[in-house]
Amino acid sequence: MADRPYRIIYNWDGAPHHYDEHPQSMESFLQKTYAPLAGTQVDALFWCMGIHEATWLSDDLPVKGDSVGRVYDSVLAMRDTESLRSLLEGGEDPYAAMVARGRELGIDVWPSIRMNDQHFWSIQDLEAMQRSTAHEMTDLRKEHPEWCLGEHAPGWCATSWNMAVPEVRAHKLELITQACRLADWDGVELDWQRHAFHLPANHEYRLRYALTDLQRAVRRMTRELGEERGRPFQVAVRVAATLEACRRIGYDVETWVEEGLCDILIGGGNSGTDPCFETGEFLRLVEGTGIQVYPGFDFDSRQQAGRLIPHGRWRDRWFAGMAQGHLDRGAHGVYVFNWHADESMRRASLTTIGSTGTLRGLDKAYTVVHRSIGTNPLREDAERDDRLYGEVPVDLHRTLTGDGPTFHLSTHDPGASGAQLLIEMEHWSPTGDEVAVTLDGAALGPPEVRNQAAEDPEHPADVAENSWLVWDLDPEQAASGDHEIQVVLVKRDPRIRPPLTVANVEIWTSHD
Repeated sequence: MADRPYRIIYNWDGAPHHYDEHPQSMESFLQKTYAPLAGTQVDALFWCMGIHEATWLSDDLPVKGDSVGRVYDSVLAMRDTESLRSLLEGGEDPYAAMVARGRELGIDVWPSIRMNDQHFWSIQDLEAMQRSTAHEMTDLRKEHPEWCLGEHAPGWCATSWNMAVPEVRAHKLELITQACRLADWDGVELDWQRHAFHLPANHEYRLRYALTDLQRAVRRMTRELGEERGRPFQVAVRVAATLEACRRIGYDVETWVEEGLCDILIGGGNSGTDPCFETGEFLRLVEGTGIQVYPGFDFDSRQQAGRLIPHGRWRDRWFAGMAQGHLDRGAHGVYVFNWHADESMRRASLTTIGSTGTLRGLDKAYTVVHRSIGTNPLREDAERDDRLYGEVPVDLHRTLTGDGPTFHLSTHDPGASGAQLLIEMEHWSPTGDEVAVTLDGAALGPPEVRNQAAEDPEHPADVAENSWLVWDLDPEQAASGDHEIQVVLVKRDPRIRPPLTVANVEIWTSHD
């Protein structure tokens, strides 16, 4: 089992290789890799070991850049690939150096393997795949289109490996094995969630044994590796945020825990942050096993809205609120993904969200889960299994019994001196709309109606389409615990065709 709980696990996707002009020096690579992490609460770095090609000089696997003959469609791709290859071909070892620098900083370092990454979004069928000259579209995939999901998956991930095919699992095992033997890592992460389409549609639950087969094979390999080096080689898995979503995708997490196939369980979305992470359910599942549990925080663009404070400020409050809630429930730490940063970006969060002690006294935002289904045709169904329990947005309609939708959120900020309830109403007409709102069964009075445009000095108008209904709350009304907010439609402006929609429901807590 994992040696120690990590306050924050930081998943780095390899971007520092293109943060310099080519060729990048080893020292610059290390500086840019650790700039966001040094002096923070990050205790573990999970480093993405490429996607489809080896990011090391392999004798029997294609090396990054081979798929395009080292001729690239962009300067960025050239910098990224050629800087890495220059280090490798010059006899330098970036992975040993990364581990050594991590040891100096007190940061454990793990390779992270994306089990089925799909950035070939525009290649929507297997015939197009075979003609493709896309970066990292390997010959193996082109030669064996029958090993891909094809029409048995949304178009954007038609070229995903079909993990039910034994040759695919053998290929992934070889890639993982080689990566694990490159350096004195502390463990390996199997990132099943990037991206979470592994089995033919509508067969995922029945074919879950195929994913478990690969999970068992990796565990067997890491145990052998641990015996060779005289200390355990840990395994982390990143799966979906809810047990229901895990079953839908084909992750038999219960069996993985029962058989001890992992040491760390991370729950996250397939596309963006999924606030639905079931901390309590996962902790109950691993009770008595020593397996650690971490909620995963991804990027925040799915939660964009015209709020009354700048988005960056709200984002810091949101992550602080979520972290406090998960840690209060017993999570061992938090995991962050896609948090590209330098020495200053994200530092406010990376120095606070890993501990309840440093979260104390921070302003926080607690939100009802937003389902946030994207409409990009190149990413159809990307959020299929994310944010399953999203309660907003929802249209308001008259009901026979005078009720309306009820929203749920939890707050975890006992030291707060102030609080507000904020409800974003889409298509709100201040002269013709009326709603009745209750908090934990108690009716609230008339709200203050605020409009983001009026409070944005860079917005030329004083009003925008949406408005926020705002109530100042007593600290007792926002006390730590579960809360219910009900919104009932009383009157709708007959001049507005679209329905009145509850877009966001939030409680903000503040400290003097």
